[in-house]
Amino acid sequence: MNWSGMFFQDWEGVVRTLIVGLLAYATLVMFLRVSGKRTLAKLNAFDLVITVALGSTLSAIVLQESVALAEGAAALALLIIAQYAVTFISVRSTEFAAAVRSEPALLAKDGRLCDVAMRRERITRAEILSAIRSGGGHGVVDVVTVILESDGSISISLKR
Repeated sequence: MNWSGMFFQDWEGVVRTLIVGLLAYATLVMFLRVSGKRTLAKLNAFDLVITVALGSTLSAIVLQESVALAEGAAALALLIIAQYAVTFISVRSTEFAAAVRSEPALLAKDGRLCDVAMRRERITRAEILSAIRSGGGHGVVDVVTVILESDGSISISLKR
């Protein structure tokens, strides 16, 4: 077994990774600046998928010699254009928006848990209690509402 090949193969691969990595990163930053802040906003599950896909694509461009910079830039542009198109249509069509976005879910109201919503969203009592404590409360009796937001975060509104 050639142990040295596991840690270093040749300088050509290192130089390619550095050059292509820098150019791919600059390309992604330029595309993101052109596309606007919404491209990386984690407002819903679709936005998160796009963010992960962009990272995965950037990784493939940098590390896989079989992916040329131009092909990788085209893939990045495709993902950003697709995300832009989905958000553009979502703003103009409530039906389309409902199909691609999840709605917030009420998990507790006025100190009482909403068991049906918790089961549907697969959220445990322990997770809600943890979120309440993180928000400054001590228990369910302290909350006005607990909402599972579209981005997966839990919002807490405490009694005053």
